[in-house]
Amino acid sequence: MSVHVQNSRMTTAKLRQMKANGEKVAMLTSYDFTLASLVDEAGIDILLVGDSASNVVCGNQTTLPITVDEMIFLTKGVVRAAQHALVVCDMPFGSYQISEEEAVRNAIKILKESGCDAVKLEGGEEILPAIRHMIQSGVPVMGHLGLTPQSVNQFGGYGLRAKEEAEAAKLLHDAKLLDEAGCFSIVLEKIPAVLAAQVTKAVSCPVIGIGAGNGCDGQVLVLHDMLGLNQGFKPKFLRHFAKLAETVKGAASEYIAAVKDSSFPNAEESY
Repeated sequence: MSVHVQNSRMTTAKLRQMKANGEKVAMLTSYDFTLASLVDEAGIDILLVGDSASNVVCGNQTTLPITVDEMIFLTKGVVRAAQHALVVCDMPFGSYQISEEEAVRNAIKILKESGCDAVKLEGGEEILPAIRHMIQSGVPVMGHLGLTPQSVNQFGGYGLRAKEEAEAAKLLHDAKLLDEAGCFSIVLEKIPAVLAAQVTKAVSCPVIGIGAGNGCDGQVLVLHDMLGLNQGFKPKFLRHFAKLAETVKGAASEYIAAVKDSSFPNAEESY
């Protein structure tokens, strides 16, 4: 198995080559310049400016409220940080569902104003005309199937998707359609691992899983979840690679105490 050069910019073509070589793709969400710079320096392949910013950054209960302009604002900082990673921006709810023309207009706006490399949107056959038009217009598109959080009110929650045979068959069908349309990658969220592995083998583009087992071409997690900053969110698929919530709270407590007892700033920290 060959490994791509870490100090070169990631491209959609390189991602396809990684799949061909059997090299796993690592993707994390990011929403600001500082953390994106650190993750990019670590060698991440893809930085996703996810509409999960609605939850993580804005404190909303769902991804639905965030707007195109808010996503562009966040993406600009991540783009400035990315020296290696491919930067993908989520198209938020309402930006591509109304009409094919509006979907393409918003996708182009996101690329032009944020400087990102690609957009991601949720859905299969029902949004295929918009995806085809975007790709024909020169917009690289990442698909997203399975649990699609923008449809939380339609689904009635965030449960496992494609458990039943009919939904699994539709998901596989949709994945093939997205692949044939020219999507450079597909995210599969919270579906059975066996189905995810089947989809991964059935399509030519890289498949990135989240809660979809180890048979995908790569994995994605929300950065704040992976770092252990979000204490109340503990799904089965999440692994904490750090426990920064306690570190941050501890540092804040020490700072507060130092200010209160006048030990900060000391003489060396004063002009």
